[in-house]
Amino acid sequence: MTTTHQGFTADELAAMKDHASDLKKAARAGSAAEKAAEAARDVLAKIAEMGDSDRVMAERVHAVITATVPAIAPKLWYGMPAYTLNGKLVCHFQPADKFKARYATLGFSDHAHLDEGAMWAAGFALTEVTPEVEARIGALVRQAVS
Repeated sequence: MTTTHQGFTADELAAMKDHASDLKKAARAGSAAEKAAEAARDVLAKIAEMGDSDRVMAERVHAVITATVPAIAPKLWYGMPAYTLNGKLVCHFQPADKFKARYATLGFSDHAHLDEGAMWAAGFALTEVTPEVEARIGALVRQAVS
């Protein structure tokens, strides 16, 4: 049995280029407040570029996260909307179209306090954002930053 390594997919390469661009923007001169405002604008612009289904979900996820934890800071992470607290990534929204998946994902980093015994979920599939889903996202984000 032989296999050959094909390298990164085009989608993976694009995500890495997005991340490099995000890092370059963050390294630019300016006050912390200016950088935070620019990062928030970049997230909203990235959401506006998404296809209809992903955009609608990303707008709702963004609204719920920022309303639930006003101190959370939106930024781009690998070209995806992400949210940090005290400089540490808490969660991110991965649109379905990003990697041609059948659902979008709300993912949480290891800095999120979602610990529940010896095993817990760190990512959640999203096919639509209903009021019930919004309530669950709000509860997860509150727990994540607790």
